[in-house]
Formats: sequence, structure tokens, C-alpha cells
Amino acid sequence: MTSNTAPPRQPIAIPRTVWVLGVVSLLMDISSEMIQTLLPLYLVAGLGASAIAIGFIEGLSVAIATVTKLFSGMISDWTGRRKPLAVLGYGLGALSKPIFPLATSIGWIVVAKAVDRVGKGIRGTPRDALIADVTPPEIRGASFGLRKSLDTVGGFVGPLAAIGLMLATDGDMIVIFWIAAIPAFLAVALLIIGVKEPEQPPSSSKGMPRFRDARRLNRAVWIVIGVSSLLTLARFSEAFLLLKSQQAGLSLAWIPVTMVVMHAVYGLTAYPVGYLSDRIGRRSMIALSLVFLIAADLALATAQTLPMLFAGIVLWGLHMGFSQGILSTLIADSAPQNLKGTAFGVFNLATGLTVILGNVAAGLLWETWGSASTFLAGAVVALASLAAVPLLSAARQPAQ
Repeated sequence: MTSNTAPPRQPIAIPRTVWVLGVVSLLMDISSEMIQTLLPLYLVAGLGASAIAIGFIEGLSVAIATVTKLFSGMISDWTGRRKPLAVLGYGLGALSKPIFPLATSIGWIVVAKAVDRVGKGIRGTPRDALIADVTPPEIRGASFGLRKSLDTVGGFVGPLAAIGLMLATDGDMIVIFWIAAIPAFLAVALLIIGVKEPEQPPSSSKGMPRFRDARRLNRAVWIVIGVSSLLTLARFSEAFLLLKSQQAGLSLAWIPVTMVVMHAVYGLTAYPVGYLSDRIGRRSMIALSLVFLIAADLALATAQTLPMLFAGIVLWGLHMGFSQGILSTLIADSAPQNLKGTAFGVFNLATGLTVILGNVAAGLLWETWGSASTFLAGAVVALASLAAVPLLSAARQPAQ
């Protein structure tokens, strides 16, 4: 006697390509965080930079990355190829790492950051578009969350390595910068060997990719871009978290522990949040992320002790875990299949421009009225972003 009961639905496995791209991100992030965790301190103590200069350098780095993200996204749609651009981007990131220990002035640091950010800009958009290409919509949130989680494992392994090496080398940052190059080159090798992209038809557009191709993006994509830009304005560079840690009383060798804690929280939450968003929706996750950001800003604005500092750092990590993978997933949900690279490129351009404004403003506020003003301003903008979250209800549309 046969049963009419349908067999239980088998869970869909996350594609191997997503796992490999996650590990590649992990290795590159270990390298980058080993340098980035110490760089603000090196700029201030070793090269005499101000908070305004740090804000400018961070903002310029983001500007370079965002412009290249737009071009790489458009080119990846035009050619139908994602992997070559990703390899080029990760390769430039690896090649930038030896410049940091060789730098003798702020100008050379700017050059190193520029090369690194060009690489980041080139690789980020085709990598995200490749994840969207290989992942079924039913597990898209989990896939982007997994990639973010693996990336952020590097985000706390890197600072942990920096702490251990600071203690082992008696604070020799130059040696640490040299060691940081090793995982970057391993990331490039793994990407070349381990990723095989699916066949994608090249764009039907004639000639080279054009900026006006962005006008073909649908309303849903533009809503995500607009809300994401406002949210990004509220969250400035983690360089200011490191400077705040020094103010709160952490010794130089132990300041990287703030990034260990932040990235540990971020990494542990990104995948579960992405998985959950596949089942209950994305909008509530973004709203919660902003609540965490407001609480983080208020804690950091008033932090005079280490417990209050680390409360703010944990809340900041929760904000990152609840927002970053979800925003990428919303773009993947909303963009037409033949314009996913362009959509990610425009998304990264728009959010990157707002990061520039946020970083420069954060530096000016810090120098003029102190660190509390920087975090209080962030809380105000985050509150405004929270009011815009309902607009995302129109963002999830089937790709055309």
C-alpha cells in the first residue's frame, strides 16, 4: 500500500565554490587585519599622523575601492566572466602587502592602501556576483552569511596573530607587516586552483560596458542601495574603534584584542543570521542591526572603562553580523540575472561614497569635539536609518 505522504524535502547544500571563496576571503582578511589593526597606531606613533589624516586615508582607500567595484561589476556582466577579475583583485591585494613594511612616510602608506583597495574593489563585486550565480535563491542568505562568517574568522585570527607577534617581537610592527604577506599570497593560490565558475553568457550590449547600463536596474535594487547608503553613513571605519580603545586604557600590545572580539561576534552571527533570513525575511535583521549600532555608539561615546568599551565592541560586532551579509543578499535577490555584477558595483559605489563622507566627518568631529561626538553623531544617523527600513519591504522581487 503506497503512501500519499510526500518525502521530506532534502536540505540544499551550500555550493563548494562558496566555501572556497569564503576560505580565500578568510586568508586575505587574516593578512589585512594583521596590518590594519596596527596601522592606525603605526601612523600616529611612528609617522606622526593625526585623526583627521587617518580619516582621510581610510576615506580615500574606500573611494578607490568603490570606483573600481563599479567598473569590475560592469565588466564581469559584459564578459560573462567573474573569476579572472577576482584573481586580479586578490593578486593586487597580495602585492600591496610588502609595501607597508617598506613605507617610510605617510605618502607610501597611501600608495600601499591604494593598491590594496584597487584590488579589493576589483575582486569584491565579481566575487559576490559569482556567489549569486552559483547559489539557489532558497539558500542565498545562508551562502552570503557563510562567506561573511569565514571572512570574519580572518578578522579575529588576524588581530590575534598581531597580538602574539607584538608580544613575541617586542612591538616590532615592521616584522609583523612582513609576516602578514604570507596568507595573502596563499589566498591567491587557492582561488586560482579551487574555484571553477559556471558558464555565463556575455552581455548582449554592443561595445564596451557603459555607465548608463545602471539605469536598467530595477526599482527594488535602487531601494536597497538607498537604504544601505544611509545605513553605511552611520558606520565609520573600525580605525576609530582602535583609537577609542587606546583612550579607554588598553596598552599598545593589547589594542588588537578589540578587533578580535568584534570580528568573533561578527563571524559567529553572520551565518546564522543569513540562514534565518532565508526563512523569516531580511528586513527584521536590518532593523535589529541598527538597534545594535545605536546601542554600540552610545556605549562607546561614554566608555571610560574597559567593560563599557568591550560592551560597545560586542554590540558593534552584532550590528555587522546582522547587516553586512543581508545587504549583499538583498542585492542578489533584487537584481536581474544579467545585471548582477552591475548591481553589486553600483551598490558598492554608493555605499563607498557614503563611507568616505562618514570617515572624514568622524575624523573632524573627533579632532574638534572629542571622541564622544563622533559616536553620538553615528547614533543619530543610525536612528534615521532605522526609520527607512520599512522601504525594504519592496526590495525582494524576482529577477527578470
